[in-house]
Amino acid sequence: MMNRMDSGGEARLRYLDADFEVIRPGAFVRCVVTGEAIPLDLLKYWSVQRQEPYRDAAASLARELEIDPGLRKRSKG
Repeated sequence: MMNRMDSGGEARLRYLDADFEVIRPGAFVRCVVTGEAIPLDLLKYWSVQRQEPYRDAAASLARELEIDPGLRKRSKG
């Protein structure tokens, strides 16, 4: 696999089930929820289906609830 931090700019990735593929080298991606820069070496949360990165588990959950508000009702049951 190529060096994930070849340049200092924003990377473009393809998110896979347990890893990601670098499409355009860079040092970070932006959380789709917060807009925060996430260094590639700290990236742990993403959606394969939507091809979106998240800062942390809370941001991932917030996005899931945004996409499907019905999940909130089911989780309280």
